[in-house]
Amino acid sequence: MIRKAVGAIVFQNNEFLIIHKTKINTNKGKRNIKGEWDFIKGGVEERDNDLKESILRELKEETGSSEYRILKQYDEKICFNFPDIIKKEIGYDKQETTMYLVEFLGDAKMLIPIDNEISDIKFIEKEKVQEMVTNQETKDFFLKHWG
Repeated sequence: MIRKAVGAIVFQNNEFLIIHKTKINTNKGKRNIKGEWDFIKGGVEERDNDLKESILRELKEETGSSEYRILKQYDEKICFNFPDIIKKEIGYDKQETTMYLVEFLGDAKMLIPIDNEISDIKFIEKEKVQEMVTNQETKDFFLKHWG
């Protein structure tokens, strides 16, 4: 079973927004995980009318802001298999993430996650993305489009 998700490479000036995720949604509620740095990503929900609505909802949940402008939907998706232990907990084997390029138009000091899955939000320089982002498929995607 494939989990459909959306994600965003969010930038402002010459920096990129990353979040520190410390919880995941499981069949039994939220579970703590070893923290990982990533771009904003999240599952497509039935209540979402389309993928753009999904990514705007995720941006709001994970940063507390609606001050974004979608510039592009990438044709290529980030795809990966979940580890066996996670598969059982979330009910999915794989994830397929539709990625967007998004500009942040607000004040970075005002970003506060609404969702308790996120423990930190920061803008970093392009050169630091490869060392900070945890997921290899995400690193590869970023390098291909921004390297």
